[in-house]
Amino acid sequence: MKFENSLQLGNGIYTVREISRILRIPYYKVHLWLNKYWDGELGELYKGKYSWTIQNSKAVGFHTLIEFYVMVQFAEAGVKTRQVLNAHRELSEDFDTVFPFAQKKILENIQTDGYRIYLITNGNIITLDGSQQFNLKFIRTFFKKLDFDENMLASRLWPLGKDKSILIDPKRKFGHPIIGNTNIYPETIYDLIKAGEPENFIAFTYEISEKEIKDVIEYCKAA
Repeated sequence: MKFENSLQLGNGIYTVREISRILRIPYYKVHLWLNKYWDGELGELYKGKYSWTIQNSKAVGFHTLIEFYVMVQFAEAGVKTRQVLNAHRELSEDFDTVFPFAQKKILENIQTDGYRIYLITNGNIITLDGSQQFNLKFIRTFFKKLDFDENMLASRLWPLGKDKSILIDPKRKFGHPIIGNTNIYPETIYDLIKAGEPENFIAFTYEISEKEIKDVIEYCKAA
């Protein structure tokens, strides 16, 4: 099983702050979970680390970014962390990967009766009992924002949805959010907008559409 724990093209680079901004998860929670679970219990279990250090901050690859969202949704539903970690271990063995919650087959087969979450794979059912009602809509919505590769692992994320132009592709610009088919960072355009540049002038100069500019504003304001 292979980790993404070094600076390599195609893996993406996401610091704690960037994970917090992209997934709208509190910074302290990302920092805690990364140290305690991915680099702690899961790392010890799989004999490796999920992160590496860059500019005095921990960073992870694209598939750890995806797993963060899924596991946080379980936690928000009141599922005990021990149950989630045990499910992670079982699914990791089934799929021979340290990123089972980035697998298409897992994400599309998450079911719930409100308080119990069922992970269905290879005819087996793993049950996670929560203390709060689990809204499957969050996972379903997130699933629709993902593209998958030939190995059925998440390969790209459209954080605002596929009808918007903001894209996170670990194979382009080290996975930093970009605008559609360009290599332009949303922040570059947003800084010009904040400086008072007219939107039509920005669109002409950077050869992007005014719709893409509106997507930039939506993404950067939310972040």
